Amino acid sequence: MARADGTRATRPAKLSTYRAKRDPQRTPEPMGRTATSVAKKKPRLPTFVIQEHHARALHWDFRLERDGVLVSWALPKGLPMDPDTNHLAVHVEDHPLDYGKFEGTIPKGEYGAGQVTIWDHGTYDTEKWRDNEVMVVLHGTRASGRYVLFPTGDKNWLIHRMDPAPKDFEDMPQHLKPMLAMAGELPTKDAGWAYEFKWDGVRAILYVDGGRVRAFTRNDKSLLSTFPELRDIGLNLGSRSAILDGEIVALDENHRPNFSTLSKRLHVTSKSAIEKLRFSTPASFFAFDLLYLEGRSLAELPYDQRRSALESLNLQGETFATPPSIINTAGAKVIDIARERGLEGVVIKRRSSRYSPGSRSGDWIKVKNFRTQEVVIGGWTEGKGERDGGLGALLLGVPSHEGLTYVGKVGTGFTAAARQELLRRLAPLARKSTPFSAPLSRAETTLAHFVRPTIVGEVQFAEWTNDGNLRQPSWRGLRSDKNANEVVRES
Repeated sequence: MARADGTRATRPAKLSTYRAKRDPQRTPEPMGRTATSVAKKKPRLPTFVIQEHHARALHWDFRLERDGVLVSWALPKGLPMDPDTNHLAVHVEDHPLDYGKFEGTIPKGEYGAGQVTIWDHGTYDTEKWRDNEVMVVLHGTRASGRYVLFPTGDKNWLIHRMDPAPKDFEDMPQHLKPMLAMAGELPTKDAGWAYEFKWDGVRAILYVDGGRVRAFTRNDKSLLSTFPELRDIGLNLGSRSAILDGEIVALDENHRPNFSTLSKRLHVTSKSAIEKLRFSTPASFFAFDLLYLEGRSLAELPYDQRRSALESLNLQGETFATPPSIINTAGAKVIDIARERGLEGVVIKRRSSRYSPGSRSGDWIKVKNFRTQEVVIGGWTEGKGERDGGLGALLLGVPSHEGLTYVGKVGTGFTAAARQELLRRLAPLARKSTPFSAPLSRAETTLAHFVRPTIVGEVQFAEWTNDGNLRQPSWRGLRSDKNANEVVRES
């Protein structure tokens, strides 16, 4: 910037801080020309550049040509598109003009280590340039419009968009409920339907903005602390804001998605334990729908258009992927493939359908290869023999219009650690009377301990009996991503 007396500083003085932080022998960044003053040039509009910088924390470097250098700010969330939202802009040292063309990797251990790419560049008009206010009009490919920067204290500034948001810009919704599938059968005709494999995991909605990720279950429980690898998607998307619908999965010893394997991570709270499990039981996010992208809601678009937009993001990495959507193939063949690979089943989606948040629609149909049922724990019975005094079986129910309907008990599928953990969770919920809508037989209630019906789990079973009970149920794990009132009986 200009000195208080209006004279221009020489370039070496303006770049001294920049050069002091960098070793030209260790980093490919330009060091700037060594002329002692700024040469007069033919009048022209000054340039700007915005560089996406994957350093310790993803951010965007906003640089304006001024008096022979690039005056620079770091924007943790990039440029704001909406005048109602200001973004932080951290004022950093001036950079040399030739830095405006720099793309490359700053080596590990060096200042600003990480990948640098040019996000946009162009020219700008200056409306104001004072020590406490910089107002410019950008003329770029991705960035255009009138912006003002002003300090708020120390090196922190704010950047504000003065123009209205672009005409088709929509704010990102803060919370969306996922669209749900109905249990059913294959359609009689394959035309007009897409087939996706059903993944045996936890449903999640991801909100990505400025490289930062928020992740929630269908009942708005945050998942980011439990699955920190979800942050990788934000780094991959960079400046692109998006809402993704998908499934968090973990692979078993046969390299198949398995909820029981994933459940090892669902109830861990300590950071050290989460980090250990992150490597011993890695999880991945499988994205299968895109509901919002860069200022535009996609929910009203048909499935085919949303799917095309999702695939254009090329989400393929170590901890995330976009699994296939299969069209122009017989549904029976897709079911056979899922069965051969030991997958839970398929979800069939009408290709012309919009996304209906929170609804359970016939536009999405799930067909399973094996039966599972979410259940509410209403009590437990004591074990016998080596389990004497411990957990023997869980008493299970499914909500209905009559209340909590008893559907049987499950005593298999537990590890010793799981039995202890369940007892620890159930103890504070103890109650004297049954939570079930109808009295249980004496055989069912022998050694029974009733609890408030708030904890949800999942079982695999052979079939429903004539009296409405689960035949041969086996425990799969707790479902902390579900509320008791969300449980429905699967047909």
